[in-house]
Amino acid sequence: MKKINLSIAGCLGRMGQQLIKSSKKHKSFNLVSLTENQLIKKKINGIKPQLNSLKAFEKTDVIIDFTTPDCTLEILKIASELKRKVVIGTTGFNEKQENQIKKYSKKIPILKAGNMSLGVNLLMYLSEIASKSLDDEYLSKIFEVHHKHKKDYPSGTALMLGKGIADGKNKNLNNLIGKKFLNKKFFPYNKKINFNSIRKGEIIGEHEVKFSNGKEIITLNHEAFDRALYSDGALTASKWLMKKKPGLYSMRDLLNFSQ
Repeated sequence: MKKINLSIAGCLGRMGQQLIKSSKKHKSFNLVSLTENQLIKKKINGIKPQLNSLKAFEKTDVIIDFTTPDCTLEILKIASELKRKVVIGTTGFNEKQENQIKKYSKKIPILKAGNMSLGVNLLMYLSEIASKSLDDEYLSKIFEVHHKHKKDYPSGTALMLGKGIADGKNKNLNNLIGKKFLNKKFFPYNKKINFNSIRKGEIIGEHEVKFSNGKEIITLNHEAFDRALYSDGALTASKWLMKKKPGLYSMRDLLNFSQ
């Protein structure tokens, strides 16, 4: 079987480093290039990192991107010119940027997920089922914890879970987002979805969805212990994307959860 030529964007980041380690263990991949937003003199895994460019990605089949929203759009522009596939793990996009990603997906296959974990994507699906099953007396809120280095909040995963709740009610998440708290010990339920984000230590990721009607509380949660969980998911997504036509895909498409 022919190996898939792989490029990793944001190679010095936490996920970039983990992806390099995980890709070495997967026989399906051949790591051909690494990129960063600054010039790096030293080689990593025998490869000298480059800036994002046509040259950096010309030999690749698929690019895995865990960077920043602006960087992701730069990568998508190059990838669309080269007709390369892209797996996006970056979070924190605004509505305009999300629309730009959709435009690029008409030219190339893109899989975008706020979280590459099977368990988290199952949690999103379960959140949708619960939201659909419970009546409007049940209010919902989302709690998440990440390491102190994470800048954006709520996390991309928390917003994914919010989308699960919104989808269950056949509503747009943007119309259901309530207050966004940071490092609060307690936070209230609301008619909209309130979020509370904790940033401390080196925690990889904890997420919790709660539904309550004032008489009972239903809790769905997920805790990650190993960052390889996400890199393995991104590599699985890359392999799956190889057979796909242009379009915007999610981990739910990969996992084929029933509607």
